[in-house]
Amino acid sequence: MKVTPCKKYIPILNLKSLMVILGLDPGTATTGYGIIKTRSFKGGERNKNEKPKVLDFGCIITQASRPAGERLKVIDKEINKLIKKYRPDLISVESLYFFKNLKTALPVSQTKGIILLAAAKKNIPVFEFTPLQVKMTVVGYGRAEKKQVQKMTGELLDLANFNLEEKGRKKDDAADALGIALCGFLRVNV
Repeated sequence: MKVTPCKKYIPILNLKSLMVILGLDPGTATTGYGIIKTRSFKGGERNKNEKPKVLDFGCIITQASRPAGERLKVIDKEINKLIKKYRPDLISVESLYFFKNLKTALPVSQTKGIILLAAAKKNIPVFEFTPLQVKMTVVGYGRAEKKQVQKMTGELLDLANFNLEEKGRKKDDAADALGIALCGFLRVNV
């Protein structure tokens, strides 16, 4: 699946002074999510000094002992809760560009399918980013380590008001999801 061309959606997003972006890092065991909002995209102009505001972030965690269908059902339910609560204008999701292990690639693809279906049902545009694109956008280096992505995400976004002990916020998946949301923000604001 290829990255969705952003120019197609700019006229739609351009009508809003406030934009909410849901970033998702899909996985069957852990799906990271990050929700940001910005007033930076208004009439095609952006305040370069304004940072997106983090509304929430964390992880959807499923029990490894449960059957795959039940785990996907939990992920579907939680993603739809996030969509209902935050009403995103855009969903950014990490795409599976290549895989080292077929055993993990298939469940990740199933989770991504749940995400794409939820977005399609609500007519929410989806942008896809490879891990390399996320690292390049957030850190400036495509081979960056997970810790570098977490550190830079913390510098680019104000996370001071969040309890990092809750909702799996210390997990790499949560930081990755915020980075994926940032990619959507920056892509739309080009």
